[in-house]
Amino acid sequence: MTRTPLRPLARIIDARKNGQNPDQIEAAERAKRNQATQQKLRRRAEARLTMLGLVFFLGFIAIGGKMAVLAMREPAEPQMAMTDSRIYSQRADIVDRNGITLATNLITTSLYAQPQMMINPERAAKELVKIFPDLKLKTLLGQFTGKRRFVWVRKKISPEQQQNVHNIGEPGLLFGPREMRLYPNGAMAAHILGGTGFGKEDVRAAELVGVAGVEKYFDERMRDPAQLDKPLQLSIDLTAQATTRRVLEGGMKIMKAKGAAAVLMDVHTGEVVSMVSLPDFDPNERPQPLVKGDPSDSPLFNRAAQGVYELGSTFKLFTAALALDKGLMNENTMIDTKGPIKWGKFKIRDFHNYGSKLSMMDVIVKSSNIGTAHMAQTIGGKAQQKFLGQLGFFEPTSLELTESRHIKPLVPKNWSELSTMTISYGHGIAATPLHLASAYATLSNGGFQVKPTLIKSDRDNLHGERIMSDDTSKVVLRMLRNVVTRGTASFGEVKGYSVGGKTGSADKPKPSGGYYKDRVIATFAATFPTYDPKYVLVLTLDEPSIQAAGEKRRTAGWTAVPVAAELITRLAPILNMRPEVAGNGKVQYTQVKN
Repeated sequence: MTRTPLRPLARIIDARKNGQNPDQIEAAERAKRNQATQQKLRRRAEARLTMLGLVFFLGFIAIGGKMAVLAMREPAEPQMAMTDSRIYSQRADIVDRNGITLATNLITTSLYAQPQMMINPERAAKELVKIFPDLKLKTLLGQFTGKRRFVWVRKKISPEQQQNVHNIGEPGLLFGPREMRLYPNGAMAAHILGGTGFGKEDVRAAELVGVAGVEKYFDERMRDPAQLDKPLQLSIDLTAQATTRRVLEGGMKIMKAKGAAAVLMDVHTGEVVSMVSLPDFDPNERPQPLVKGDPSDSPLFNRAAQGVYELGSTFKLFTAALALDKGLMNENTMIDTKGPIKWGKFKIRDFHNYGSKLSMMDVIVKSSNIGTAHMAQTIGGKAQQKFLGQLGFFEPTSLELTESRHIKPLVPKNWSELSTMTISYGHGIAATPLHLASAYATLSNGGFQVKPTLIKSDRDNLHGERIMSDDTSKVVLRMLRNVVTRGTASFGEVKGYSVGGKTGSADKPKPSGGYYKDRVIATFAATFPTYDPKYVLVLTLDEPSIQAAGEKRRTAGWTAVPVAAELITRLAPILNMRPEVAGNGKVQYTQVKN
């Protein structure tokens, strides 16, 4: 912008020549400049006033429109905006594969005290101890007469207890609404369900959070408000679960075992139909974890999914299957069983002297360590490692339990030729019964990988990768059947159901190193029926012993096998399995008259 000077030089010179006063020129220029400035300020003010008027006009239009909308609406109470700090106490139900409730919520009451409102705190403490014998009078008196303004007495009480507290007549004892998790079947599926505890809480509500089992694994899904009306359906059959627990508990007592575990699995889908670990607990009153000693001594310990054991001769089937599948041998191949096998300072022996040679079939039927070790030498360590890896023995299982997700089998760091031989018959490698059940399902279903699951599937099979041929699977099933009909599992015969299986008796390791001479882990891995496998059952007893045939017996053939046979006898009808008439393949029907 060009600015005109107040005293233009040319005009000033002309004015002086003509005898005029130059100051008049300056005054005229100054007046012109002031007039231009005033016009500019006026235009700016007019623009601001116009904009302000437009804003007011639009505001009045918006307010009028909102009033019109409100006038046309139904009257309603205004809602206050809140941050998402509410306590969600509800959880979805858990049901078994048939829809029977395994876990649900129950409305109950909490009891708390406000000592400043109490009239007679000493009397209140004495009366509460009568109602709740586990409370300590001295502790309550200290809380009620101290400086505390709030005291939790019990976070959940029964209606009868609530009425008894009412009868005390103490205004400082108050009640709050509360939801608790209820497991109507008690300890029936304790290690599967796990349990819940209280998270965020106040006197009006408490957040229920999973602390173990499927309750913890699916915690977010269980608390999702959008899925509260959709129960979590497990693969467990409650009737089969109850039967397994009852028979296993009886067998554990008869065999004087320290503990026991059993896994029943569908060979095609990997669905766990029942899984029991004893001793167990009631998830309604979940005990505290052990702070010292052996974790397996705790009833919270899941022997089926967390217990890592040497499973003994049950591993011999894997060695035979691999030799068959690679075409290195067949079931009639004769194998050297002269012993012992010497390897440095170590010796591999058999439980009995089986002569100089046995067929592969008889190596499995008679459970020869020496014969199995020779098979493993023929196969080689690398092939053995690859096959066991495909069967899942190097990684945790995929079961939907938080506790089992970090449980890996124990394998040697240096896989030597000696390791190859000992692992072939189940020593030097340790795994859970759940790992073993998954592997036997693969052997039984035609050679497809199986991943265990606790969730009911709508599909008839969930086959993974094929890792061995169907022909190999059929030979393995014949071997398993022969072990029962004429081998170490003769007590496992169940008429009509063609049970096949393999025993395993492994010396129990000492915590300080080495093995006990008089303590074993006895295992029976069974599949049935062998002519068309449907289920795998793995049953393990910890330190069993029984007096039979004039001496104390500890091996699986005398301990785990009879218990498994009784269990299959009871489970088969529950699983809608029809017995087969021996030899003709026809189904025998029994008519029941009322």
